[in-house]
Amino acid sequence: MPNRATVNKANAQHSTGPTTRSGKLRSCLNALTHGLTGRTVLLPSEDPAAHQRHTQEFFDEYKPQGPTERQLVQELIDTSWRLNRVPALEAEVLNRAAHPPTPEAAIEFDIVDAHLAIDKLALYSHRLSRQFHKSLDQLRQIQAERRDQESRDLKRAAALLEMHKIKGIPYDPAQDGFVFSSDQIETFSQRLIRQNESRHIEHIRFYAAPPARSAEAPCYAS
Repeated sequence: MPNRATVNKANAQHSTGPTTRSGKLRSCLNALTHGLTGRTVLLPSEDPAAHQRHTQEFFDEYKPQGPTERQLVQELIDTSWRLNRVPALEAEVLNRAAHPPTPEAAIEFDIVDAHLAIDKLALYSHRLSRQFHKSLDQLRQIQAERRDQESRDLKRAAALLEMHKIKGIPYDPAQDGFVFSSDQIETFSQRLIRQNESRHIEHIRFYAAPPARSAEAPCYAS
């Protein structure tokens, strides 16, 4: 009596693969979309140097600080890398249907199957796009809150610095719990001073009413 392995091998030789459209679509997508939904971001067929440039561009643009911001930037990197892969997958599907290697392949996967697969890829693309923008919105909110807090802290530190200048004593920002360097606070303080001066000049030159001209005394003929 043949064992199970022998029976399975014999059955496999007679198998022609999935025959229904849903089965062929599922088979095609299994071969394609693992690059969109799997845990591995960089596929063996992709260029590691290109992925590294892609990664560095995002870190250069967003300059994350702290683990939360770095995690969100990494999510943007991974999601956009997968999203950018979709057009190549669509082209691969169309090419597979248009140029089948064998007559059997033409029957197994035709242009109708290709368009069904592309529709499915569009759904994956939409999900990735939503995920990208969700991470981007979270990152922007966190960074905006951080920058607002930094600006408030710098204003307080700058005010303390100017007070110490008036008193003629050195100022150590660490004593007040600030993490900024003295040079950072000095630069920010000078910027605030220039901005206040410019606003004063702007008001005088562009918005203040001109001084009223004194009326001349009437001249009466003798």
